[in-house]
Amino acid sequence: MRLIPFAALALGVSAFFASPASAYEKPYDPYPWCAVYSGDAGGASNCGFTTWDQCMATVSGIGGSCEPNQFYNPGRSVAHSRKRRHVD
Repeated sequence: MRLIPFAALALGVSAFFASPASAYEKPYDPYPWCAVYSGDAGGASNCGFTTWDQCMATVSGIGGSCEPNQFYNPGRSVAHSRKRRHVD
């Protein structure tokens, strides 16, 4: 009888630590531009634009402006993230 609560606790603890907590956290933010909306959506922002033109096309006609993303960090490219091995 004592084994069932212990097994349930062990299962719960392992499920807690095995959950992908960092699945939603990227180590970088690849989008350099944010749309800051005005009008009915005043104060809302969307930082999902790779170019200033793309951002401006989004706010065109609905009001707003584009600003640099303060959290922009392009990260490292795949080519630079791999360690190169020299064969002698």
